[in-house]
Amino acid sequence: MANEKRGKQSFILETPPVITNWASVAGKKEAEGPLGKSFDITQSDSYFGQKSWELAEKRMQQMALETLAKKSAIAMKEFGLVFSGDLLNQCIGSSFTLRNTGVPHIGLYGACSTMAESLLMASMAVGGNFSDRVVALTSSHFASSERQYRFPLGYGGQRTPTAQWTVTGSGAALVCKSGKGPKITACTIGTVTDLGIKDANNMGAAMAPAALSTIRAHFEDLGCKPDDFDLIVTGDLGQLGKDVLLTLAQKEGLSLGGKLTDCGTLVFDVTKQDVHSGGSGCGCSAITLCGYLLNKLNSGKLKRILFCGTGALLSPTSSQQGLPVPGVCHAVSIVGG
Repeated sequence: MANEKRGKQSFILETPPVITNWASVAGKKEAEGPLGKSFDITQSDSYFGQKSWELAEKRMQQMALETLAKKSAIAMKEFGLVFSGDLLNQCIGSSFTLRNTGVPHIGLYGACSTMAESLLMASMAVGGNFSDRVVALTSSHFASSERQYRFPLGYGGQRTPTAQWTVTGSGAALVCKSGKGPKITACTIGTVTDLGIKDANNMGAAMAPAALSTIRAHFEDLGCKPDDFDLIVTGDLGQLGKDVLLTLAQKEGLSLGGKLTDCGTLVFDVTKQDVHSGGSGCGCSAITLCGYLLNKLNSGKLKRILFCGTGALLSPTSSQQGLPVPGVCHAVSIVGG
């Protein structure tokens, strides 16, 4: 792997791992958005037939894995390894999903960057010849996130204009040694960036500096530029965070205009759906990638994207103690199959 290292944070994959199949599960609000027809499964029941929102999130992950296995024409037990994570304390969505399956599992936490993080780790495992079939899996649920990070929904709390709507959804991607599909050619591991923003309802602004740091590192380490990509897709900065990123980049002489889009602005229609600044949560980038972007890459409508998952690394305790919100961003370069 040392031979594949580029710069301080990036690496290339000389034999690019292939994303052979992908699956997405989404809730009612997500199904009503612009990408609704891209998802494999949608449900109007926010409980997904379960007794709690936390169990609903576990069920979404199960459905994503089951759908992925069906599309791959293999049994779940044939997955060599699963990297997965979610927003719940101790990642119980992921661990409860994988329990008693017999599938090797490594739990991850990168907040809303977890889809990019798991995809990056999967590419390292396959590219390093540690496994031939690795799953990257992520989820979030609006109601379980609200209960954990903010207030129970019954409180009817007022949402600030900068707030984002946590996506109810789960995405899973199968990364293989060979096969047909989009390929992962390079990755950049992010650094934790903290510029002192303490407003937990303005996560887009908190994550934007981390996104810029990772995007800049990817370009510098690998000698590429924005024009080399059809799209540069950030994880879930939302509209405000996207605007902050564009402003920060412009100040540093880096033009991202025309290339930059954000999963938080793609998954919902901010003019017709009451989501304020846009979407957020692990499931935001997960279902946008596994329900929309990979389909575009596979069909040839997109040739190459830089998928940059962004995460706000706060906890309920850190917010209550008035601590700032650190951000992180991981980038994965994906080319069409």
